[in-house]
Amino acid sequence: MKRYLEWARREPSTWRLVVTLVLAASIFLAGLPLLIAAAGRWLDRSLGLPSLTAGTAVRVVAMVLIVAGGVLASWAVLAEARIGHGTPVPMIPTQRLVVVPPFTYCRNPMVLGTVLGYLGLSIWLASVSAIGLVLVLAVLLLLYAKVIEEGELEARFGDEYVQYRRTTPFLIPRLSRRP
Repeated sequence: MKRYLEWARREPSTWRLVVTLVLAASIFLAGLPLLIAAAGRWLDRSLGLPSLTAGTAVRVVAMVLIVAGGVLASWAVLAEARIGHGTPVPMIPTQRLVVVPPFTYCRNPMVLGTVLGYLGLSIWLASVSAIGLVLVLAVLLLLYAKVIEEGELEARFGDEYVQYRRTTPFLIPRLSRRP
């Protein structure tokens, strides 16, 4: 926790903010999807798991999930950069608590968007193992958010964060912005 608070005290330069966002984007937009695809296919073959049926309707659902997840996660990252003057990367956290959409719908729109996008990719690939890997990743991201990130946000933003946490759902969005 102490390390997070030290990182939060440093105002990032625009250059550092951009470089961090580019590196994080390359990991979350290319690295992890490639890893999920490769590991999913390898596990499916190794375990002798059947491929899911991937007809047109399934492909449409997959694309909707990929696009919706990508838009939601990107929207959240942009809000953190523009309004919070930081990134989702713990070493360059936001300087201000971000309580504008999409963060008014749920406290973890980046996690939700990432999981939806990766789930869409796994469905597109028709890989049972890839879906399983995405679910494991989702659990890990949510545990991190609940156990580490929430404590860190409360330590940095105090009552403002406690009130936000009290009125905003953890993951499943509330479409109305009223508490």
